[in-house]
Amino acid sequence: MTAISKQVVQDAVDEYIAGLQPSLRELNLKIHQNPELAYKEYKAHDAICEFLESQGIPITRHAYGLKTAFEALVGDPAGRCVNFNAEYDALPGIGHACGHNLIATASVTAFMALAFAIRKFNLPGQAQLLGTPAEEDGGGKIDLIRAGAYEKAHVSLMMHPFSDDELNDHNILGIAGQPSISCYDITAVYHGVSAHAAASPWEGINALDAVVAAYNNISMLRQQLRPDERVHGAILQAPSITNAIPELTRTKYTIRSRTMERARLLGARVRQCLEAGALATGCKIELQEDQIYGDLVVNEPLCKGFAECMADQGVQILATHDSLLSGSTDQGNVSQIMPALHAVIGIPVSNGAKNHTREFTAATAGDEAHRRTILSGKAMAMAGWRLLIDEEFFQDVKGAFTVPKGASC
Repeated sequence: MTAISKQVVQDAVDEYIAGLQPSLRELNLKIHQNPELAYKEYKAHDAICEFLESQGIPITRHAYGLKTAFEALVGDPAGRCVNFNAEYDALPGIGHACGHNLIATASVTAFMALAFAIRKFNLPGQAQLLGTPAEEDGGGKIDLIRAGAYEKAHVSLMMHPFSDDELNDHNILGIAGQPSISCYDITAVYHGVSAHAAASPWEGINALDAVVAAYNNISMLRQQLRPDERVHGAILQAPSITNAIPELTRTKYTIRSRTMERARLLGARVRQCLEAGALATGCKIELQEDQIYGDLVVNEPLCKGFAECMADQGVQILATHDSLLSGSTDQGNVSQIMPALHAVIGIPVSNGAKNHTREFTAATAGDEAHRRTILSGKAMAMAGWRLLIDEEFFQDVKGAFTVPKGASC
């Protein structure tokens, strides 16, 4: 196969994506204006699938046993496969306050651009686009890992928007690689016995006391947490009357720590605090532990390659940074099984508000946020192109990947 210069591919991708620009903008806004919660992203699922099908891309809807997941594949399965992940779930009450409409748009852009390049230049390998539901709550990528969705892929790429105010100190618009912490949720349901609160309170078993005792236990535990650990929770169900001993309460806690192994250890301590509330009050307890989000593993050669592709788009970002992302993502689980990118890209937000705010929700619909998203998508496509055709680069990326201690989905 005759070697094709990077500039030729870049120029072709730029022209192709420019032609798709109105449709990509429409898709972005359609997802933003119809926020849907985890595992219920039916409109987003359908909108992306319809867009891809309109461009002649074959789609598997409701893929891998998930109603709101999908898969698109283009290229030769005998070669390497570059995966792109599209997130599109929103947050309760405040919509796309984490910018998943932009994440979806960036990954769709990247996939379309690389698929176009594969076909136009007869490149070896495949591009894969996965629709990954439930990043905010549930862990759709963990479900997809277990279902075998990533078995074709050799490398996984995605971006995530942040307020560009968070990047001003570095005079940049993003960071290609930054580690994150691991997290998971524990829900406790306390079953007591109802009784008249005035006439015969001694006949009751107080589920409200159990949840309050657990809250106090966990509050005392926080004094012994490491600086990079967090435990935060909410009472999901509480009594609404005062003249009956409460018979049912429900509480949920999120446990965060630097690694999956440490998150499990901290979770065991939180579980003891919850169980102690039941023991002290005589309540019965039901515990549910959700899937654990893995910590992001930074792949330096991959991050450097993406940063170079962003520079080609006129955007300066750092390749890596040692500071921890305070949040967690199920892309961390993907990074535990293959080289993976989770680039942070800044967008303008009024008052410098951060993710999970109403101001950030408004910003993710903005024209400049969309423009930077498209640039990020094209850069991911060019990084994917290099992974398919540059053996030395791919081997560097592959060689830098190590499976972390304690990693497990």
